[in-house]
Amino acid sequence: MKKPLLIVDGYNMIGAWPELVKLKNQDNLEDARELLLQRLSNFAKYEGLPIIVVFDAQFVPGITKSYDKYELEVVFTEEGETADSYIERVAGELNTILTQVTVATSDLAEQWVIFSQGALRTSARELYKNVQKTEKTIHQHQEDIQFSQFRRNSPWNVEQLQNLEEKLRELSQND
Repeated sequence: MKKPLLIVDGYNMIGAWPELVKLKNQDNLEDARELLLQRLSNFAKYEGLPIIVVFDAQFVPGITKSYDKYELEVVFTEEGETADSYIERVAGELNTILTQVTVATSDLAEQWVIFSQGALRTSARELYKNVQKTEKTIHQHQEDIQFSQFRRNSPWNVEQLQNLEEKLRELSQND
């Protein structure tokens, strides 16, 4: 089975995800990038999915670099290179018989190039929905753990709890 890899066009997501659009429209691009990275990090960790997030350096001149943050690989392209061209090049290099690359972008021209290289694509909206779904699952899992610990520390045993639930149902029906 191929190892999955997700490459995300960072500014494409910032231009499509409602919370990030709001920050961008308030001229708060740095906070939008930070929020995107935090949400993608939680998604990546929960799904066990390596993610590369690519930003155009044109919006942050002089910052050309690649670094790890929140267990994501974050890339700011060189000033003469767009995120699209970087993603297309890297997707072609990394999409091998051992790795299945998926690119998150809503740019149709980029999607065609990605398809021609054998990589998959997901739109900004699809990724947003997947991240939201994973966040809900994480939240539910946290509540389940908290509730199970509450029950575990309860002075009541399982039989007593079942009897209490049964009484509660009986009382609810009598109303």
